[in-house]
Amino acid sequence: MADLPAEIRALYPFKSHWLDIPAGRLHYVDEGQGKAVIMLHGNPTWSFFYRDLIKDLRGTHRCIAPDHIGCGLSDKPQDWTYRLQDHIDNVVALVNSLGLESFSLVVHDWGGAIGMGLAEALPSKVKRFVILNTAAFRSQRIPLRIAACKVPVFGEWIVRGLNAFAGPAAKMSVSTPLPPPVKAGFLFPYDSWANRIATHRFVADIPLKPEHPSYAALLRVEEGLAQFQERPMLIVWGQRDFCFNDHFLAEWRKRFPQAATKLFPNAGHYVLEDAGTEARTAITQFLND
Repeated sequence: MADLPAEIRALYPFKSHWLDIPAGRLHYVDEGQGKAVIMLHGNPTWSFFYRDLIKDLRGTHRCIAPDHIGCGLSDKPQDWTYRLQDHIDNVVALVNSLGLESFSLVVHDWGGAIGMGLAEALPSKVKRFVILNTAAFRSQRIPLRIAACKVPVFGEWIVRGLNAFAGPAAKMSVSTPLPPPVKAGFLFPYDSWANRIATHRFVADIPLKPEHPSYAALLRVEEGLAQFQERPMLIVWGQRDFCFNDHFLAEWRKRFPQAATKLFPNAGHYVLEDAGTEARTAITQFLND
């Protein structure tokens, strides 16, 4: 991946760190000192999604934000599996390589299933959870526009060839249009057929049926959620999300009735963009309690 353009680097002024794993080089941000907070992004974003939260927290916390393989500044192998369990294994490897004894989790989109899979693998290490428009359990609810991207051959052609996922997401995932440099930051890593491989593979990996290769992994993540009912949790939710709508919010609340909830009726899927300072303040206060 080429160096970041100056307009993006100005928004994302972090030193790059790398972990060599079997899939390739995993890129991550590691800023600040104090209690560790791991921030896990989804599809089609990258650690850039957490740039302002990292800036807010790094004075009091150690902020760790990896780019999943195929995403952001991480390697984008063309022959890797891109399955849920493999992404989980990668973040477990990162935690182990950093020697973290404990950490809090902030998760969004696919980061929910990956992050709760990390928690299931290392349950005693996770102290607090921040949930942002995501799921970590089975569901048959999938928007038609995303279902179309799962269609064999056609889905790969439109996602990788026409950028019909990352491109539209930069508009559909927000209520307020992104400033041009921010939009450029979200799209920068996904500028070619080869570099959009994870964008397509994440969609293909949504397990709707038991025979899907990632169904068993998601079921295990779902079954592991109950053990965290007594851990502090904050749900920060954009209620104008076209994908993770209030049905998913209700599912989180049913599973974690003790969780604090901060709702943003006018925010979309990229809740940290639309809700901005207010959302980050709620997260910072929660992590500082």
